[in-house]
Amino acid sequence: MLTQPHTEGVWEEPQPTALLVLADGTVLEGFGLGATGHAVGEVCFNTAMTGYEEILTDPSYAGQIITFTFPHIGNVGTNEDDIETVNLAATPGARGVVLHSAITAPSNHRATGHLDQWLRNRGVIGLAGIDTRALTALIREKGMPNAAIAHVPSGRFDVDALKREAREWPGLVGMDLVPMVTTAQRFSWIETPWRWSEGYGELREPQFQVVAIDYGIKRNILRQLAGNRCRVTVVPAQTSAADILALKPDGIFLSNGPGDPAATGEYAVPVIRALIDKLPTFGICLGHQMLALAVGGTTVKMRQGHHGANHPVKDLLTGKVEITSMNHGFAVDRSSLPAGVKETHISLFDGSNCGLAIEKRPVFSVQYHPEASPGPRDSHYLFGRFAEMMRKNKRAA
Repeated sequence: MLTQPHTEGVWEEPQPTALLVLADGTVLEGFGLGATGHAVGEVCFNTAMTGYEEILTDPSYAGQIITFTFPHIGNVGTNEDDIETVNLAATPGARGVVLHSAITAPSNHRATGHLDQWLRNRGVIGLAGIDTRALTALIREKGMPNAAIAHVPSGRFDVDALKREAREWPGLVGMDLVPMVTTAQRFSWIETPWRWSEGYGELREPQFQVVAIDYGIKRNILRQLAGNRCRVTVVPAQTSAADILALKPDGIFLSNGPGDPAATGEYAVPVIRALIDKLPTFGICLGHQMLALAVGGTTVKMRQGHHGANHPVKDLLTGKVEITSMNHGFAVDRSSLPAGVKETHISLFDGSNCGLAIEKRPVFSVQYHPEASPGPRDSHYLFGRFAEMMRKNKRAA
């Protein structure tokens, strides 16, 4: 920890104002930023060097505390355009954030605010000044731990209570977090992707009507759909298949989201099964995992998950490699996919499943986030593929 001179010239350690307390009793001391108070969640690490605002507002991070491995987070400030959360009234994505270095003053022409104040406004607790490389190594070795994060400006903590809270938190396995992030009511979306010197556009002449089931959907997914001539109606996670079909869509989108897919699947999977028999369907992340459950596959909890912006994925259909953005702590067990369901993409980091398609049906999904642009546009073709499936289905009708 850094030291500072006392008035008498004696160097002493400043009082920590934030703690990260792991479930095994490990206590990491740092300096608080963002909101005050405490929260509990699962600690993961994210290797992205950019896009921290998009990451922190991704609803898929609900229930998690994000450790950024890149040391300089916050330097380009924050703005309103990069927020990914659609439902601003819902619980924000991440429960906490852990940084190596203190946040410097913003230096970017798009910045409208400081990350510290932005975190405070969103109620996200932050901690800086710890060895994030050591914490990352611990996660790689032992898996993602449950932990409590606390920020108290006075530096007075009830460490025993924080240890107990971290130890007793049940973890993400079996936890349905989608009700925390899904929309409360149906709404339409027509905003198209950002273009240089123009900003975001507006869909003028839609060709397709898509219903997106919101398990924690991101704004840029909706923009990519709109950019492919889709007028999107977003519906709450527990909307019935009958109510969805009554909207007469040309296709169904299954969104990303947080938590255990098997838990959310208790009510989502029967709906998905009913829909994929009738309409072209495209799923991302949690939507991919629950599509796998709907066709008879299973999902598993990962040791450290995939969280970052430069994950190589191989498209088994074309042989091409895409540089992708990922955020998931559960994965589809590739060995569980039944006959008639083919694996379409795999991670080149660990060989885990990253995509599937149902043979002879216009239904497919991917584990990664094609709307996030690390490639930068390596995976945008998937939205075009979905549009083409709807076009062919309309012609055949």
